[in-house]
Amino acid sequence: MSYRDIQKHVAELYGLEISDGAITHITDKLLPELKAWQQRPLEALYPFVWLDAIHYKIKHDGHYINKAIYTVLRLTTDGHKELLGLYMSETEGAHNWLSVLTDLHNRGIQDILIACVDRLKGFPEAIASIFPQTEVQLCVVHQIRNSLRYIASKDQKAFMADFNPVYRADTKAAAELALDELETKWDEKYPIVLESWRSKWELLSAYFRYPKTIRKPIYTTNAVEAVHRQFGKLTKTKGAFPNENSLLKLLYIGINQVSNKWTMPISNWALTIAQLSIYFKGRLDGIIKI
Repeated sequence: MSYRDIQKHVAELYGLEISDGAITHITDKLLPELKAWQQRPLEALYPFVWLDAIHYKIKHDGHYINKAIYTVLRLTTDGHKELLGLYMSETEGAHNWLSVLTDLHNRGIQDILIACVDRLKGFPEAIASIFPQTEVQLCVVHQIRNSLRYIASKDQKAFMADFNPVYRADTKAAAELALDELETKWDEKYPIVLESWRSKWELLSAYFRYPKTIRKPIYTTNAVEAVHRQFGKLTKTKGAFPNENSLLKLLYIGINQVSNKWTMPISNWALTIAQLSIYFKGRLDGIIKI
């Protein structure tokens, strides 16, 4: 609710007038709780971590600027989702993600099996510098969206029909054959698109190493984007925010709301964790018992 909505609601129910300053003072009581949540110790190992950013307009020195909120979502060894933290900076970049990863490491994370990230340049290298054993999977959905930006609208449907056999292939070899066929048909018209897939292929195709139970959650950052959609429901009526704290307080409320819905592990988790213990032999020892 906006401050105006809160003031109107309190006036209708109780006949009281409440100032903007009073509302801020009351809601600021969330800030110590938010800070404690941001600094809480973390477990040593997580099977999957998704990392993505969302942008908001925040007032700064009399004018509004875009700031990035870095969202880190993880899957525990018992298959439950949990948000590890929210971080804010003026831009989204690999250098800023490095600071986020360093903070996660300092809070206790020693190992991540698979990290799914967007196509931000330098992101995989930032992860490798803190968690050198982590497998990095670039989000295929992000890559598709970016590709479609460079394809004429009249060609997009036909291109995607030809592209579906690439990312839906059963094996990496089949995917590469489909990519060769796609390149033969479309490279002359859209060379920049095919070059982008080729240059990032090793990280885009990492999920083909695994069975479909592992592939499904890691080939895209949809899990964390679902969190961002929840944030969007809270912020859709607010074009901008007067300061950083006003946004962080609202998002923290959103975190509590969405976390209450994560009561069940993801589907097929028992099979997934059993497969992970084989693919990442020794790294889950002492953490899970199969």
